[in-house]
Amino acid sequence: MKEQLIRIYRAMKNFLFSIVNREFLIFLFFLALSGVFWLQSVLSEESEYEYAIPVSLTSVPRDIIVTSGYEDTLRVTLKDRGFTLAAYKYAKRFKPIELNFQTYAKGGGQGQIPMADLQKNVFRNLYSSTKIVSIKPEKLEFYYNHGQSQKVPVRLSGIVTPAKSHYLARTNFSPSSVTVYAEKSMLDSIKFVLTEELKITNFDDTVVQTVNLQAMKGVKIVPSQVMITLCPDVLTEESIEVPIHAVNMPEGKTLRTFPPRVKVRFVAGASMYRLIKPEHFRVEANFKELSENHPEKCRLYLRHIPGGVKNAQLEITQVDYLIEQ
Repeated sequence: MKEQLIRIYRAMKNFLFSIVNREFLIFLFFLALSGVFWLQSVLSEESEYEYAIPVSLTSVPRDIIVTSGYEDTLRVTLKDRGFTLAAYKYAKRFKPIELNFQTYAKGGGQGQIPMADLQKNVFRNLYSSTKIVSIKPEKLEFYYNHGQSQKVPVRLSGIVTPAKSHYLARTNFSPSSVTVYAEKSMLDSIKFVLTEELKITNFDDTVVQTVNLQAMKGVKIVPSQVMITLCPDVLTEESIEVPIHAVNMPEGKTLRTFPPRVKVRFVAGASMYRLIKPEHFRVEANFKELSENHPEKCRLYLRHIPGGVKNAQLEITQVDYLIEQ
């Protein structure tokens, strides 16, 4: 066994240090060396880099709820030698900036943190050679209240189009309503909360997706995400016989139509059709029209159709009639 390992070692050694492979190893060495010099040259030059620094409010009273408005991250662009910028990035030199709520709350449900204070907090972590090119945003604003809230429903926003020969039968949200925190004057104007703009098309099976809710300035939404369930159904063409109702009839007179019922053709979801009854539609014949014009045929009008039904039409729009005393 030992002799076999020695033979393998010698074979590998001879292979690696053969003339061809020795030249290849020399090439790799100088390639790596040139890469080191190139990297050193690049890092020695001045450049710019953007850093993200977390920001948080501290010492917030228990009866205060920060609703929204301030960004929780500063985007700071610094200029210095590459070595220094790399040290900021990999040594995690930037600590989260903590700002005292009481210092910046101005009253009236608003607060503002000026640029000068933001720069001061950033400078604490910088080397003397580093320059600040920009800080975004230029100021931080926040909103707060004393716990005023209300529950409002969630509404869909965007484009939701099922596949051909399907329609959207149901849209469910979980939860169906969320809690919003804001100043009283603003709460009174909030009737619902919209989802982010969605674009879901050409689906023929149930879609379940977690979506964000649209942020509103000065408003905190809890939770900020909901689960949406889109339930498509197959469209089917059906028909149903509906009785004809006479309207504007004077006392002592009766309108009889032949036939007394008429077919209504419509398009609806396959699962909905089982729930549709004749009384969900209303077909009318207007006596006043007959008494004024004395037509040969009685004209029919489809006055009411149930929700979820599409393209509802009367199979015939005129029928024979007889007025009895």
